Amino acid sequence: MRTPTTLTRPPRRTVTAAAVAVFGALVLLLAGCTAQTPGLLSSSPSPGYLSADETVREIPADQRDDPVTFTGTTDTGEQADSTAWAGSVVVVNFWYAACPPCRAEASDLEALAQTYQPDGVVFIGVNVRDSADTAAAFENQFGITYPSILDATTGTVQAAFAGKAAPGAVPTTIVLDRTGRMAARIIGQLPTRTTLAALIDTVLAETSP
Repeated sequence: MRTPTTLTRPPRRTVTAAAVAVFGALVLLLAGCTAQTPGLLSSSPSPGYLSADETVREIPADQRDDPVTFTGTTDTGEQADSTAWAGSVVVVNFWYAACPPCRAEASDLEALAQTYQPDGVVFIGVNVRDSADTAAAFENQFGITYPSILDATTGTVQAAFAGKAAPGAVPTTIVLDRTGRMAARIIGQLPTRTTLAALIDTVLAETSP
């Protein structure tokens, strides 16, 4: 678009405010898809390990909360019920299609799902925003083979994880032990594929109750 020659430059204060607003938006985008909710995130059990930036938390077995149970309809129209996975380690990933960190970590999650399938580890996504068609398009693009519960309308899975995963902290990845208790959590994009693998390995090595 051509700029009219009569256009005057806005006052310096206006330009500065706009620049700050843009910079702030970029920082939020890079940090995660949406702002986190510290109140919900900080109410989980006292951790045995907490990373310096508090994005990775690992919880010893004797400090874990009660089991989390949840149900929901997947993007393929099937019913998912966490009680059916009793005795298995479960990895729960909260995501939605337009979330840049979710897109960046998708291939790592799928690779880990394939790696740990022989060990009986269950991977389940929780889509917090999209329709079935949008979720399916994302999964086709990134080759995701494990299902996702569509939670945008009901919010029941997010409610089940209240105090463990804030709805605004997307992506969030949680590892549940064989009894359904939260054993580890990563807020934001996976730091590396091996980070989540190490958390899964720790829980897999635990003696079954």
